[in-house]
Amino acid sequence: MDDSDHVTFTESEFYQRHFDSREYFKAYYRGPNSGEEFFPFLLQQLNETFSSGNIKGKKLIDIGCGPTIHGLISASKCFEEIVVSDFTDSNRREIEKWLRNEEGCFDWRPTIEFVCELEGGSRSPEEVEQRLRQIVKQVRRCDVRQENPFHPLTMEPADCILSSFCLEAACKDLETYRRALGSTVALLKPGGVLVLISALNASFYFVGQEKFSCLFLSESFIKETLRNLGFSVKQANSVHTKETNKGFYDAEAVFYLVAQKTK
Repeated sequence: MDDSDHVTFTESEFYQRHFDSREYFKAYYRGPNSGEEFFPFLLQQLNETFSSGNIKGKKLIDIGCGPTIHGLISASKCFEEIVVSDFTDSNRREIEKWLRNEEGCFDWRPTIEFVCELEGGSRSPEEVEQRLRQIVKQVRRCDVRQENPFHPLTMEPADCILSSFCLEAACKDLETYRRALGSTVALLKPGGVLVLISALNASFYFVGQEKFSCLFLSESFIKETLRNLGFSVKQANSVHTKETNKGFYDAEAVFYLVAQKTK
């Protein structure tokens, strides 16, 4: 990426004013059979991770979930309690609407059905919806750039942390990213597991007409940062993005990583 490609960093206040959850759904979450390969890839990876039986416990925290719940579908059978969090008010409201099953909430049913098929029919979509609405106990504001992302609240350490497309959007440079990742994984118990989903080699993405910045990250940098934070990488896979979607974003790939905190 040269200077001519530079995208102005979009601060958190820009997200508050301009991030449109519905436009985000329309662009990126039209369903697992919409032809965008990264979405089914992620659902398959999450299913493999949480169907293994190796990752389970009392609590999972989803950091920077945006307005989405798809990352929690497979995880919902492994934990007693889930905390979801995002910086942007409108995103948290969107999730709360779904949790309360309010009229006009986003329809996650096609995605849940897709995951139930991956699971081999061991759970029905109705069971999954009921389970999620039961175990998502908190919807919280978080800011990953703070030493404690939930300040002024103190969170009990979690058994698992999930974070999707959050840190690269929130951090303006690699040093900020290192600190933010450190603050995020500090919320994990020793031996806890991080599931991290990232856009690789990206500088921007669009939501509707609004352009948002993205920190240019490589797979090797993410892995090295985690190793320096005392993690061992257990799984790492990626899928290349389609050229036809380059108008929406310029990420070269979507990266899926599972890492465990040293005991």
